[in-house]
Amino acid sequence: MTPLFPRPHRISGVLGCAVLASLLASCARPDLPRDEAAYEVIPAVSPESGRDYILGPSDVISLTVLNEPDLSLKDVQITTGGNISLPLIGQVRASGFTTDGLASDIAARLGQRMLRNPDVSVNLTTAVSQKVVVEGSVTKPGIYPVQGRTTLLGAIAMAEGTSRISALGEIVILRTVDGKAMGAVFDVGMIRRGELPDPEILGGDTVVVGFSSLKAAWRDILTTAPLVAVFRAYR
Repeated sequence: MTPLFPRPHRISGVLGCAVLASLLASCARPDLPRDEAAYEVIPAVSPESGRDYILGPSDVISLTVLNEPDLSLKDVQITTGGNISLPLIGQVRASGFTTDGLASDIAARLGQRMLRNPDVSVNLTTAVSQKVVVEGSVTKPGIYPVQGRTTLLGAIAMAEGTSRISALGEIVILRTVDGKAMGAVFDVGMIRRGELPDPEILGGDTVVVGFSSLKAAWRDILTTAPLVAVFRAYR
């Protein structure tokens, strides 16, 4: 006769394997800074440390010169070489500038030509060059654009949140600084509760959301075990 529920020793075996897998995973991952030490590697967002979006190849921008419609352009894509072509000026370097920085540079160039105190504004239409990779135990892993200031919670939100089997205390941010790979581990649960600050995410970062083998094992057990009510007949 087939039992209504899996045998206890079988469930224990599944959980034992899950715990073992979790331990093996933690042993395989190199030690990375946590808690306060993590913020020395990946700082939290603050008004003083805020970074504006840095333009790069394939980004699309719009340029407006006040009262000069012939000099204004819409949806200009930065070339792979990092340049844009403008009336009166020709080729202008755009990659590496913020939108405000590029506007100031173009205004200075136009002022040297024929315009007096030109009022120039540059807006980012489509962000392509600055991206963050969000992978691991999230709803939609993928590559997402970084526009303006982005935080860890914001990056996870772009991937439509963590999954039910995420290890919220095992969120890794990987970053390359001056050619050196760096990383740190953060606890998203504590960040959501306001107990820890939200670290800043930069273009080129990779966010890896940890996977809880124990949660996955429980999910599989609850999904596959037949939830059958057992009744005893009384006479």
